[in-house]
Amino acid sequence: MRAALLAFAVGLISASALAQNKAPETATQIDYSGFRDLTHEVEAYRADRLVTLADFQRMAREPNTIILDARSADAFAGGHIDGAINLPFTDFTDQALSAVLRDPNVRILIYCNNNFSNNAQPVLLKRVQLALNIQTFINLYGYGYRNIYELGDVVDFNDPAVGWVRS
Repeated sequence: MRAALLAFAVGLISASALAQNKAPETATQIDYSGFRDLTHEVEAYRADRLVTLADFQRMAREPNTIILDARSADAFAGGHIDGAINLPFTDFTDQALSAVLRDPNVRILIYCNNNFSNNAQPVLLKRVQLALNIQTFINLYGYGYRNIYELGDVVDFNDPAVGWVRS
């Protein structure tokens, strides 16, 4: 009986040790509190980086500026602002961003579905608190890009001033 209890206790200790060994491994790959701190830092920074459509278009014509469309490749193919390049948000990594943006000081202009009043393909509205602009801005900033500006207006993609193109 004593041997059985001892074996049971060793089994519990071993299972506990395995569980403890796994938890830190996961925690090092996912840092929610770090993300929360990053979003807090970005909040004030982003407030001064919202631009009108006129400023967005003016800035887009200036050197060392990229319009980044972080929507899916299918949404981008369905239509986008003229001159935009596509890197889907789900593909953001240090390597992918570096390959597309090249210069860490490049001015990056971003927009998303919620910048358009149409609520039609390829810009179906997201829940406002989940608009892709938010995640895109936070992630670009988190990857070290600081020269980010976001379209702050809601526009109709049929307005010629938007410069919407269909692929």
